[in-house]
Amino acid sequence: MQEGRARFSLRQEPGGACPSDRGPRPSRQKKAVKIFPRPTAGPLRPIVHGQTLKYNMKVRAGRGFSLEELKAAGIPKKLAPTIGISVDHRRRNHSLEGFQTNVQRLKTYKAKAGDSTPEELATATQVSGPYLPIVREKPTVELVKVTGEMKSFKAYDKLRLERTNARHVGVRAKRAAEAEKEEKK
Repeated sequence: MQEGRARFSLRQEPGGACPSDRGPRPSRQKKAVKIFPRPTAGPLRPIVHGQTLKYNMKVRAGRGFSLEELKAAGIPKKLAPTIGISVDHRRRNHSLEGFQTNVQRLKTYKAKAGDSTPEELATATQVSGPYLPIVREKPTVELVKVTGEMKSFKAYDKLRLERTNARHVGVRAKRAAEAEKEEKK
């Protein structure tokens, strides 16, 4: 027998709980009952853009709405978590477009999930899945007829010429200034 080593036995759980009573499914069902009128997917989250160059054109769900967004939507910051809206007090708004999108999202949520009477709550059904899901806009592609001018355009030559022009801007300006000085004399 080894000293100091934990021994485990394959005994049945106390109370006779079988494995099907534990696990994610019953837990999810209990949580859904507990938070009843609110959606099962959790609180409403803002639409944000990814941070890095690779992901900044994609939108995703953020951590929580900024205090400015809540203020613009007319929702007190202490009330927001109680009605199923996530709040992130550290978040700042960098773009007006994103700010307006999230304020509109909050106003829509407020209008749909406004104060309910006990009769309405009795007949209400719980939303399963994301509430006000984030939809990514598909980029539209415009087809254009290829013209003779497009075919004859030499992009590489044009880029080389512009690069050369950009490199010689200072020298050419200096020469022009000197030439102007010579003309004045």
